[in-house]
Amino acid sequence: MTVAESVKSAVGLSSSTAASSQEMSDARLPLQYRDSCAGLLIPLNRCRQQEYYLPWKCEDERHSYEKCQYEEFKKRVAKMEELRAAKGGARSN
Repeated sequence: MTVAESVKSAVGLSSSTAASSQEMSDARLPLQYRDSCAGLLIPLNRCRQQEYYLPWKCEDERHSYEKCQYEEFKKRVAKMEELRAAKGGARSN
């Protein structure tokens, strides 16, 4: 487990859909997309390539990936609110 993965699991941002770093590099995912939803992005990109990027072909994969991204966003917002409440409402910047 890398340092980033251990920090994510300690904070509560780890997910069962996460792909290993080897799988992500094999799929040639850009660094900004290597998050806990990468396990859903890899099959989505594979489907897109096989179906010539027709938007109606990979709807299920796209929907599951976008839902994962939204859930991760909600977790980050909740964590930020929790940290802000611990600081008494003070902003970090």
